[in-house]
Amino acid sequence: MKKLLILFMLLFAISIEAQEYKVVFDCSSGDAAYIKTRMWLIGKTIDMFEKDGDSVDVALTLHGSCVAITSMNYELIVPDEDMDNIKKAQEYLVSLSKRKNIAMTVCAMSLAKNAIIKDDVLPFMHISPNSYLDTIKYQNDGYALMSFK
Repeated sequence: MKKLLILFMLLFAISIEAQEYKVVFDCSSGDAAYIKTRMWLIGKTIDMFEKDGDSVDVALTLHGSCVAITSMNYELIVPDEDMDNIKKAQEYLVSLSKRKNIAMTVCAMSLAKNAIIKDDVLPFMHISPNSYLDTIKYQNDGYALMSFK
């Protein structure tokens, strides 16, 4: 009985110290190398929170030139010199999509501006009429804003 009580107290102490975090990463950058590093960094950031025993609820909103990484046919719209970076950025994006604690949104207006049709968007992406609205809602719900411009 004493061991059970000690185990319960230990688990309770651990749960008290664990934090819950909420963050929205907002990407509008047109710099392919920068986008690649930011997609990698999002995954590493989540890993660091979880390693510390904390939970993190993540949202990713993409608009502007950043939407190219959501296209299954990005090679039609991305300059040749950016191709390797966008390919790697998309690989990181796909990897992030497999996590249970991340929601991903792409802006329909930015898709149209970048000549990306909805059928070409990666299937796990939520298409929003205006990702600014989503970002504002996340902030109003207490999400910290991390902007990639």
